[in-house]
Order: sequence, then structure tokens, then C-alpha cells
Amino acid sequence: MPTKRRRKRDAVNTAELHSRLRESATFPRSVIAEIQRAARTGIYDIRGFGAKRVIPTFDDLLFLGASMSRYPLEGYRERCDTSVTLGTRYAKKPIELKIPITIAGMSFGALSAPAKEALGRGATIAGTSTTTGDGGMTQEEREHSRILVYQLLPSRYGMNPDDLRRADAIEVVVGQGAKPGGGGMLLGQKISDRVAGMRDLPAGIDQRSACRHPDWTGPDDLKIKIQELREITEWEKPIYIKIGAARTYYDTALAVKAGADVIVLDGMQGGTAATQDVFIEHVGIPTLPALRQAVEALQELDMHRKVQLIVSGGIRSGADVAKALAMGADAVSIGVAALIALGDNSPDLEDEYNALGSSAGYYDDWHEGRDPTGISTQNDELAARFDPELGGRRLANYLRVLTLETQTLARANGKSHVHNLEPEDLVALTIEAAAMAKVPLAGTDWIPGHGKF
Repeated sequence: MPTKRRRKRDAVNTAELHSRLRESATFPRSVIAEIQRAARTGIYDIRGFGAKRVIPTFDDLLFLGASMSRYPLEGYRERCDTSVTLGTRYAKKPIELKIPITIAGMSFGALSAPAKEALGRGATIAGTSTTTGDGGMTQEEREHSRILVYQLLPSRYGMNPDDLRRADAIEVVVGQGAKPGGGGMLLGQKISDRVAGMRDLPAGIDQRSACRHPDWTGPDDLKIKIQELREITEWEKPIYIKIGAARTYYDTALAVKAGADVIVLDGMQGGTAATQDVFIEHVGIPTLPALRQAVEALQELDMHRKVQLIVSGGIRSGADVAKALAMGADAVSIGVAALIALGDNSPDLEDEYNALGSSAGYYDDWHEGRDPTGISTQNDELAARFDPELGGRRLANYLRVLTLETQTLARANGKSHVHNLEPEDLVALTIEAAAMAKVPLAGTDWIPGHGKF
């Protein structure tokens, strides 16, 4: 056995060696490891968690705040409203939310039944909506969600006209930020008897969702589909159209032309339960420029604020929420952050993540169904670990913090409603963010590509 002194000497020698070596920018160790994994297995890498590469985000924007030219609001004495109404264009019963933060669609199948219940509980406590995701509506989810949006996806898994009528709004999914132009995956180990029954699939067999709807191929067909949905629901329910951030300006305009009440825009940071890593990291555009393009399309059509815009993809804090609203969104939607609030990637389970070959904060193999928290699994024993009441309270707490942070920033800019935030309240820290968001670089009046120094 080597002595303690020898081990220390060996460690120093290794450190010295690494300090002299130069890692390739094209073939760093992570790329080498992926090439070797692909060569060894012959399959592409599948994961969740959204894009991990470094891209411009809302962190690259700052609020100017108020002082002399604008007066801030006093936090304890002056009200700052957070309410939002979705679906005012055509729906007889628009959605009234207390806060501008919603829960994104995550399927029963990707998530356990208790996790879906917790999302409904948390959203209801906070006064907002949650969304079904692929695969249909569970009874637990409907019972515990005061406002539930029913997703209609290309797969049609779990499609049920009765559930359409039981929902409070309908979201037609055209694309997702993590995989615009691609479908999702649900591996056989997560196709339990209940999931299989809801999706009319054989249990235990891998399932891949379609990338496009089977009964329409363009905006004219979508207009007909929206008309059908309105007739099925007697024109009561708002109709959302969800698009992945790609050709955002044109997709937003076409969604408006097709008759959408609400547009949900999902940037490339948007999470996913399972798709190819190459898709997550190399398809679509970040939330920041996508939001700006969507707002410009709505403004050009004179439909901004008439057709509501919900933005998702990498929303984490009240600062993100406030900046999205300042850029023109009516609300935001959270997915990955909601799962983390429920307890996903908890450091309390570090040993169990290690046993799966991962670590708390890194775990992204949601598709494998071995999630020790009981959130992204269909294993009955694991799912039983998760307490939906506690999870719901934690999510509600998180939503409350996001709302208070958003109000704090709005008051600091002199706004009595969070929707009064505007692009003029923002500056950018980097040239890239300034160009993407179309706000000035901090300390200048220069917007790259749209003015002079």
C-alpha cells in the first residue's frame, strides 16, 4: 500500500502534468468520452433537462430601476398587481390567473401520478394553471388542479373529447423548445399498465411520439382544427398554440392567423423528459431572441396583448419572469424549475444518484424511470416515496417567491402592475444579448444592428 506521503507526491505530479498539457478545443475530454461511448454502444445519447450549453439568457439583461426621472413604488404601501387574463380573443370563458407564472405540460408517463397531483396542488394554492402534457388527463390531476390546460399533441396519445370538455383551456402543441421538429420518447420501462391503458399502447414497449400532427400539414389546416375544437367545447375554452423557438416570427404570425387565443413560445432551454442530446443542444434558438421576435410579430399584426403570449424555456427566478414581461410576454411557464421545486436533484439523495452513475444537480436521465425522488418514474415503490401534499406546498412556496421577486422589480421601476414593465426598463450586459433582445448595451444608447454608438 502506498504511504500517505507517496500518495500526496503522486497527486502533485499528476497536477503538474495536467498543468503542462493542453486540451483540444475541438476534442476536449467530454467530446472524446462521447465518441467512445457512441462507438461502444452504437446508440445516440438520450437525456432530459434542456440545453446545457452557454447561451445568452435573461441574466444578460439588467433593469435600470427608478430614482429621479421615475419614482419607485413603496413596497409596503403601494400595490403592484400580478393578475393576468388569458384567452380574451374568442373564448367565452377566458382564464383568470392570480400570477403570471404557469406550469408547463409534463406528461403522466414522463412523471409519476403523485408528481402530477403535486403540480396541480401547488398551482391551485398559488392561483395559477397547470397543464396535462402528452398521454391524457389523470383523475388526480383534474381533481387537484383548479385550472387545467389540456394538451393536444401530434401523438394523440390519451386523446379524449370528454377530457377536452373537462379542461379549462386547450393547448395544441406544434413544437417544443428542446426539440422543434422532433418528437419525444417514452421508454418501455415507463410504459406501465396504467400508462399503456391511457395511451392505447402495449405495456413495456418503447414509444416515440410523432413530430407532426397526422391530420393537418399547415396553418390553413390548423385553422380548421381550431374551429373543430371550438365547436367541441362550445367556444368556451381558450385555444393555445405552443411553438418551439425556431422560425419564431413567422410561426407566431401563422398561429395568430390560424385563430389562436394564446401563443406559448418555448425556447431552446426548455426541458424535456427524453430526446436526443444532439437535438437539445443544436436545434432551435434561445428564449431571449425568440421572445423578441414573437412580440414583434404580434405588434406588426396589431395583436400584442390581444393574443396573449406565454414564454417558457429556462425560467428560474422572479428576475427572469420580470424581464420576460418587460420584453412583452403576458406570462411565463415553468417545467424544469417546477420539478426542482418538488424535490428533483435533491442533495439529500446524493448516495442514490451516485449509485445511478450521476450526482445531485447533474441527474438528467429522467427517461430511465429510476428517479430516486419518485418524480420522473412509473416504478410504484419509487413513486410511493413522493408525498404530493408536501410537493404541492413546496411548489406553491416557490411560485410565491417568484411572484414576490417579480413585484419587487416592478416596484423598483415604478410600476403598479407587472405588465407595465417595458423594454425601456432594460439594458444589456453583452453585445450578443443587446442584439438579441433589441435593448441598448448598458451605458450606451447602442443596439447592435439597430443604431450607432
